Amino acid sequence: MPAWVWFTAFVVLAVAGLALLATDRAQRTARNRERRRWAGLRGWQFAETDHVLPTRWHHGAIAYYGSGVARDVVAGSTFTADGRRQVYVLDLENGGKVNSVLVGIRCRRTHPVVVELWLPSVPFQREQMPDLLGPVGQRYAFVSDLTAARMLITPDLVEAAEEIGGDVTVVWLEEDWVLAAAPPGATPARLERLLRDVGELADVVDPFEADTPTEEPSSEDPGGEVYRPSFGGRNPA
Repeated sequence: MPAWVWFTAFVVLAVAGLALLATDRAQRTARNRERRRWAGLRGWQFAETDHVLPTRWHHGAIAYYGSGVARDVVAGSTFTADGRRQVYVLDLENGGKVNSVLVGIRCRRTHPVVVELWLPSVPFQREQMPDLLGPVGQRYAFVSDLTAARMLITPDLVEAAEEIGGDVTVVWLEEDWVLAAAPPGATPARLERLLRDVGELADVVDPFEADTPTEEPSSEDPGGEVYRPSFGGRNPA
């Protein structure tokens, strides 16, 4: 084959690669602006990159994809029926690719069991998978403690989990967090709805009690730690 044919093919492939890279970068920039604008409207904090935040969780989408890097991080708080709760929204990136958008809402109490609720269409098998409990609504439950999970999974929890939506591959409970993995590119409108649904699930597993303070924890209370996103990849203060 003549050399000019190889050269032409190389040029075509190079141009196509550059075009894909430019398109991906443009989409990334547009998502960044959209997420930043949304955070500003809600009065929440925004950070372009955070290497520390994903390491605080170890199950669900984090175990499936790896901790990776958090991109376009939004941090704040929102009201649910049982009071104000801490919120995070972030793109989970691994190997330069965003695999999912994580939404997390913090509970007031820590739960002694991990519960992962996966869609049956997801190839969720991995090493060190929690024990299979069985179907929970339209999802399959994998848990770290079968006895504790059976006590936690009530009809109210099943009903709240059913409202999450079929585009969310996994919803999971880990320590004092309820988290969900939305598809990459989820819009602020979709994330708003998902926050409401995850907030309802948090209210089920962490209900208000009359003797539980409703105000924000003080800075002297170690259980009331508020994580500040690390701008520019720096560790939080």
